[in-house]
Amino acid sequence: MQPLRIVGAALAGIMLLGTASACGSDEKAGSDEKVVVEISVEDGQITPKGDRVEVSAGQPIDLVVTADAAGSLHMHSDPEQEFAYDVGTQTFAISIDRPGVIEVESHDPPQIIVQLEVR
Repeated sequence: MQPLRIVGAALAGIMLLGTASACGSDEKAGSDEKVVVEISVEDGQITPKGDRVEVSAGQPIDLVVTADAAGSLHMHSDPEQEFAYDVGTQTFAISIDRPGVIEVESHDPPQIIVQLEVR
């Protein structure tokens, strides 16, 4: 009886590894998908207000700004970046290669808009 338990445990282990491998490949495929962050500037108010968004290193990100007044976004990355926007909708395509938390903020009004958590 002992050999059957060992074989059963071995098969269960192999099945578990196969499942883990399948999940791993799914996650990698998802990291190529573009992440879209919608930013609204209306009547002097900006949304979102400090939301954290998880992204993978190198993953394409679109910051889509819809504004009723011109302004700019400041991104605390290396190097730091600034994106000026006009009235209407504009899209800023970015990607971040290094893991960490990158803040996207406004200076007028002073506010952290979104935190990009890069893994």
